[in-house]
Amino acid sequence: MSFDPKKAVQKLPRKPGVYQFADGEGNIIYVGKAKNLRSRVASYFKPDGSYDNSKTRVLATKIRDIKFTIVDTEIDAWLLENNLIKKFQPRYNVMLKDDKTYPSLVIRNEPFPRIQGTRTIVPDGSRYFGPYASVTMMRTMQEMIKSLYPLRTCNLNLTRENIEAGKFKVCLEYQIGNCLGPCEGLQSEEDYARNVADIREILKGNTAGVLNKLREQIKEAAERLDFEEAHRLKEKLDILLNYQSKSAVVSTVIDNVDVFSIASDEKYAFVNYLKVARGMVVQTQTIELKKRLGENDAELLRLAIGEFRNRYGSKAREIVVPFELEVDDPSVKFTVPRAGDKKKLLELSLKNVFFFRKSRLEQYEKLNPGVKTERILNQMKADLRLVSPPGHIECFDNSNFQGKFPVSALVVFRDAKPSKKEYRHFNIKTVEGPDDFASMKEVVHRRYRRLLEEGSNLPDLIVIDGGKGQLSAAKDALKLLGIEHRVPLIGIAKRLEEIYYPGDSLPLYIDKRSETLKVLQHMRDEAHRFGITFHRKKREKGTLKTELEMIEGIGPKTTQKLLRHFRSVKRIRNASLEELKAVVSAKQASTIIDWFRGSV
Repeated sequence: MSFDPKKAVQKLPRKPGVYQFADGEGNIIYVGKAKNLRSRVASYFKPDGSYDNSKTRVLATKIRDIKFTIVDTEIDAWLLENNLIKKFQPRYNVMLKDDKTYPSLVIRNEPFPRIQGTRTIVPDGSRYFGPYASVTMMRTMQEMIKSLYPLRTCNLNLTRENIEAGKFKVCLEYQIGNCLGPCEGLQSEEDYARNVADIREILKGNTAGVLNKLREQIKEAAERLDFEEAHRLKEKLDILLNYQSKSAVVSTVIDNVDVFSIASDEKYAFVNYLKVARGMVVQTQTIELKKRLGENDAELLRLAIGEFRNRYGSKAREIVVPFELEVDDPSVKFTVPRAGDKKKLLELSLKNVFFFRKSRLEQYEKLNPGVKTERILNQMKADLRLVSPPGHIECFDNSNFQGKFPVSALVVFRDAKPSKKEYRHFNIKTVEGPDDFASMKEVVHRRYRRLLEEGSNLPDLIVIDGGKGQLSAAKDALKLLGIEHRVPLIGIAKRLEEIYYPGDSLPLYIDKRSETLKVLQHMRDEAHRFGITFHRKKREKGTLKTELEMIEGIGPKTTQKLLRHFRSVKRIRNASLEELKAVVSAKQASTIIDWFRGSV
């Protein structure tokens, strides 16, 4: 039976719910949610083929069946959508990169309950707390509880009958103070249960009640002069206060609030979740989502909210988010804070999500350096308004000393890194005097005339170290060669790091933290360093020649002969008469000796 999208859509109700698309083999390939099932599903079957992206178009061609479930509220739709995605792992849905089982703490449903770490939740009546973002976080909590309340760790069946029958003996844990010996009846079930009740409150984030209780017990112990017990209780109080001080106390009035923030790029999104109870952050986690159909931040955030609330069993009536979400659900209030404690909470969440994103990207780039290169080049393309990523960039810089010894340097970057074997120096040939603009025009013309003559590839971007004047000169050189429209050209000014474009009087300012600006600064610094090194050598050589030529009777040819033999003016200065006579005439040797003795 052939699939008719129009008829299938007409069967759908105009109610909120979750829809599932299946392919010809019955496999679920996409799960989504909607306020209005009919209108949302209809948007996948456009007669004119005007889809947002090619992947959505491909998805639409593979749909052969539509299933749906009506729900009461949009929050219910989020939770159901999340569960179905995890169950079917549809090909075209956002992929939760860290969709794994996280560690939790469990208070076992047994006599004298044990508290253990687990990754498996079993519906056996036990109480589970968490999950925690890492095993380290879970174990830290375990250690804190262990230091507060000695509990048993054995797996004995401590029923009242077994204890009264004397079936068990205390072990080493009792001897070292980690257990109070309930197996031999040395600790009552009521006393043990009181400790477990305190632990349950701590795990729920409610430390205030336990702290007040400990203070009361300390006071009572001191009144009956039981100072040893008072000291023991005081140590517990200090442990709990220390734990509380390390917790993120964010407000004295905010209670039972979920906070979400998101950071995304072309392929991935990262969402952070903070659970706030009684003014403290009691849970936090960041997940990564891989985009499949070019989903926007609002769609991804809604998906992540469903995932986190499902994972942590949150029933918070207020959710703090970074931007407005179109959610029609009276059971939950969405808040976009502008100031105050909730704004600070959102900023804390954003810090977490950006740190996670930076760490994850660094991890990817370490394993695959090409990922970083691609990201930087795409960033440069966007920041500099280029039509393609600049894999090959060339940068020019001029140098001169009081109008003398003018030189120019060219540095080449491949994939945002220096390609030093391609660096070039230029002696200025056609320009007389200190004319920086004319010098720039000469070297740019010479460089690209040669590349054209050789049939070599032109760069993806030319960078001129200088302002509008140097940039205009470079453009004139490209015009003479007829390639001014083939290669993008920009100038970078030193004072405020402005970026100039030919013919545009207003500069472009790039974020100082941008990797685009870092690459351009690196190029500019390399060109300056490379040019200055060459310029210094040329200047020193020229200065030496000038000094020797100042000696009467010593001309350019004799100067060259002396420098070739002695290698430096210092050696010529220190040479004996006989050593000099081996290179020049006796008269010239005497003249040199007299000159340097007189100049000391």
